[in-house]
Order: sequence, then C-alpha cells, then structure tokens
Amino acid sequence: MSKQLETLWYTRCPVPTGLGIAVQKGWLESVLDSQGTRIQSLRDSDEQSVRESHFDHTLKNSVRHGGNIPAIWAKASGRDTRVIGLSWADEVQLILTLPTSGIKTVKDLKGRRFGLPHWANAQIDFTRAQALRGLENALKLEGLEVSDVERVDYLYGGTFSDEATHVVNGIANFGGRRSGGQNAELVGLLRGEVDAIFLKGAHAAQLAHQFGLHTVIDTGSHPEPLIRSNNGTPRTLSVDSHLLDEHFDTAVAILSSVVRAEEWAWTHPEDTRRFLAHETNSSEFWVTAAYGEDAHQRLRTNLDSRSVNAIQDFTEFLHRWGFIPERFNASDWIDTRPQEALRSAVATRAS
Repeated sequence: MSKQLETLWYTRCPVPTGLGIAVQKGWLESVLDSQGTRIQSLRDSDEQSVRESHFDHTLKNSVRHGGNIPAIWAKASGRDTRVIGLSWADEVQLILTLPTSGIKTVKDLKGRRFGLPHWANAQIDFTRAQALRGLENALKLEGLEVSDVERVDYLYGGTFSDEATHVVNGIANFGGRRSGGQNAELVGLLRGEVDAIFLKGAHAAQLAHQFGLHTVIDTGSHPEPLIRSNNGTPRTLSVDSHLLDEHFDTAVAILSSVVRAEEWAWTHPEDTRRFLAHETNSSEFWVTAAYGEDAHQRLRTNLDSRSVNAIQDFTEFLHRWGFIPERFNASDWIDTRPQEALRSAVATRAS
C-alpha cells in the first residue's frame, strides 16, 4: 500500500518540460496537496549539496525532468533511480562558425579547431558531452570522425550547482549561470581562437543571430532520430526507487500533472510559448526559433520505442567517451507501472 509522503523534492532543467508547466500552473502542488504532500524546489535550496542532487539524484523522494545526461550518469554510477517517462521535444543543435572562417559545410571542419567546454570540478560535465555528441553526429554524416578536428578545451571552475536560484522582481532564474556570466567557447570563437563551436536551444538561436554566426549544420533538424538524439532528446522524467516503492501514488500523481500540463499545452500555443520563455530564461521569439512554431505540440511524455532506443544509443556514446563508468540496459531502467496506472485511472473515469 502506498504511504503518505510529507515532502516531494522536484527539479527540472531550464528547457521545455511538462513538469515545468505543471509547476508554473500550480497543478503539481494541488494534486499532491490532496494527498497531504507538500512540494519543495531542489534548485531553490540554500544548501549546495541539495542543489547538486539535480545532477546526481542523491536526494530521497525526488523527481527530475530534464536533460538525460545527468540522469544516465547517476544511474550508471549506482544511484537507485527509475525512469517513468520520456519526452522528446526537438530543438536546434547548431555547429557555428564565423562567416569569415571559410567553413561552409561539415566537410570543411576537417583539420579545424573546435571549442569545447570543460567543467573539471563537475561530477558530470553534460555541456561537454552534448557538444561532443553534436560534433560526432555531424561529422559522421560526412564520413568523418572527431579525431579529424582539433579539440580546444575551455576550462570552467566550480560546479553547475554552486549558485542558488536568482530571483528578480519575483521572477526566478532557476537555470543558474556560468562562471563570469560568459560562454568561454563563444568568446573564443569571436576572438578567433577556435573555428567552430556547438550550442543548442533558445540561447543558441539568439546568440547565432546576435553575433551573425554561420550555421554549418543543425543536427536537431535532421530526419534521423539518432542524429537528433542528444542531452535533450529525449528528456528523462526520473524518480528515486524509494519514492516509487514506498509512495507509488505520489509517482502516479506526478505523472498525471505532467500529462495534464502537456495536454493543456496542445490547445494553448500562445500561453505555452510564454511559459516556455520563462522556463528557458528567454523570449517567446527565440523559443519559437529554437523549438518550432509547434513547440506546444512537442510536449509529450511517454515511453515510446524511439525514445527508449535513443536512450540506449546515447548511453553507449557516453560510455565510449568515458562520461559514465558503466553501460546498462535502458529498458531495465524504465518502470512502466505509473504509466499503466494512469491509463487505467483515465479509462475508469471514462467508462
């Protein structure tokens, strides 16, 4: 029998997720309040160790919806977690150069300098992993390998969770910020230290326009799903196994609030763009540029085979590059019971 939970810790990445909208709409709070459970944002904590659980999933009774690299790393490192949903919202994944670089196509990257972030103190450097994935996927389309380019590292100090959420006039910027507030690879590109870099999402679209950069390729728009597969495609909705085993009704309630938010989004495109702009710390214009005019339709959390296959493929990539210590079977990581329980409840109400 499911036990009552006093507090659920939640966290999501600054990207389009059903959980993010469910939090903004107050639906996660209301559905759990009916069970006697309060919710608390992990990223708002004053304790760095608590905020770090966004990446290592060490906090008991917590849910995370966001990029899959930290979730995969936590699982491969021995964290007892389960995935209860996967959401695939395609986004721009850009390899960018200066217009004067002479690099027009992916083939032109051969022998050139590619800037990569390197967070030496982070438990899992997801920024480096996603940049390498974008680079490798682009190069393989032309029969090239990462060894065909010269990699240039840009070292960052600290960790991704050093700073708590910043609030200005009641609006929270929960995405954190880089040391010095700059993207060192972008600065290196503009200074001519490197010839190309990788950026993704709304800020990539905005920065490419702002600095007049040339897009060599957008792997996020490629027709092959595994070429588009990266940190955000698909995103994982994961919980710790204690929450699932001891507070199963809470896990189902979390999933129901996510699905409710996504179904609401499908029929509210303008409102959804506003919510996504807040989630990504961007504007509605750049949300549309990065995630498409149909961004509201792309919010769908399920466990379809395309997403499961992509998680397995990406797990192999992360192990091959040394980002995770062990490979594992993605299907074994997934728990379908909350999805099945939610479908059963919906069918019962409809009958």
